[in-house]
Amino acid sequence: MVQAGREGGRFAARQAVRTVSLRIETDHTRFRKIVRGHIRKELRKFMSRGELLGRQGKNLVSIPLPQIEIPHFEFAPRQLTGVGQGEGAPGTVIAPGDDQAEGNAGNAPGEHILEVDIPLEDLAEILGEELELPRIRPKGRKNIVSTRDRYTGVSRAGPESLRHFKRTYREALRRQIASGTYDPARPLVVPIRDDRRYRTWRPVELPESSAVIIYMMDVSGSMGDEQKEIVRITSFWIDTWLRINYKGLQSRYIIHDAEAREVDQEAFYHTRESGGTVISSAYKVCAELINRDFPPDLWNTYLFHFSDGDNWSQGDTEECIEILRRDLMPPSNLFCYGQVESPYGTGQFISDLQEAFAAEEKVVTSQIENKDSIFSSIKDFLGRGK
Repeated sequence: MVQAGREGGRFAARQAVRTVSLRIETDHTRFRKIVRGHIRKELRKFMSRGELLGRQGKNLVSIPLPQIEIPHFEFAPRQLTGVGQGEGAPGTVIAPGDDQAEGNAGNAPGEHILEVDIPLEDLAEILGEELELPRIRPKGRKNIVSTRDRYTGVSRAGPESLRHFKRTYREALRRQIASGTYDPARPLVVPIRDDRRYRTWRPVELPESSAVIIYMMDVSGSMGDEQKEIVRITSFWIDTWLRINYKGLQSRYIIHDAEAREVDQEAFYHTRESGGTVISSAYKVCAELINRDFPPDLWNTYLFHFSDGDNWSQGDTEECIEILRRDLMPPSNLFCYGQVESPYGTGQFISDLQEAFAAEEKVVTSQIENKDSIFSSIKDFLGRGK
C-alpha cells in the first residue's frame, strides 16, 4: 500500500512537471512567433534604418517591440510627507529643478518598449524568406574536414558555464512535487546540487567551405555621408545573409578615389576623401588581393562595389571592363555593383556595365536611389544563389 502510494506520488509529480514544462514551451513558442511576425512586418523599415547595426553584439540583435506590453506593478498612492509629497513644510530646502510642473508623484505606468534579442541566424532566415533568397551552394574545400564540438546530451556533472537551466529547473520541480514541498500558492523552486544538469558534447566532423567578401567603395568627393550610410546598411544585410551559408566568413575592404588601397572595416566606413574617381584602381587592388590570399579552388569569392557612377574617363571605364573580364570574373562567384544616387555623380558607369555584361550571370547591378531601395537591391544581389 505504501509502495503504491509512493508510485502514485511520483507519477503525479511527473505529470505536474510535464504540465508546467508544456505551458512554458507553449508560451515561449507563442512569444517567438510574435517576435518573428513583428520583424516580418517591419523588415523593410529595419533594413532602411541604421538602428539595428548599433544594437548588435555577441551574434545577437536587439529588436524593439513597442506593441508588446511589459507586465508591471501598480502601487496605490501613499499619503506621506516629504520631498515630492504634498506642499511640504516651512523651512524645507528646495533643490534645483523645482520650478518644473507642479503636482504630486504619479502612480500610472509609463510607455515601455521591449527590446528582444534574437540571433543573427534567425534574422538571416527571416531575410531569406521575405526576399525569397535561394540557398547558396558552396564550392571548394568540400574534401577538407574540420572538427566541431556539438552538444548532444545532458549529464549530472559539468562546468557551471554549461549548466542546463531548463533541465535543472525541471529536476528541482519534480523533486519538490514528489516530496510534497512544492506550494502552488507560492511557486518557489530552489535547485539543490543533485538537481543540476549540464550539457555534454562530442566532436563531430564537418565538411568545410570558405568564403570571402571583398567590398569596394568610392570615397571621392561626390560620395557624401548619406551615400556611405547606405553602403554600410547594405553591407550589413549582405554579411548577415552570407554568414548563414558560410561559417567563418571573411570580409576585406578596399576604398578608392583616384587611387585605391586596402583598409580595415573602421576606415572603410568612416574615411572621407575629396579627390577624383578612377575606378580601375580599385579593381586592380582587388585582383592582387584575390591572387595573393584567396585561390579560387579553395575560396568562394563575392565582390561588391559601391559608387555613384562618376568615373574619371570613358577610357578608364573600358579598362575596368577589361579587368573584370580577365582578372575578377573567372575566380569569383559573383560581382555586384551598387550605384548610390548622388547629386554630384553622372551615373554613367552602371549603364556601361549593363551594356558590357548583359549576358553574364555573374555580374549583377542595382540602382540604390535611397535607403528605401536597399530592400530591393539585396534581392537583386543575392536572389540568384551564386
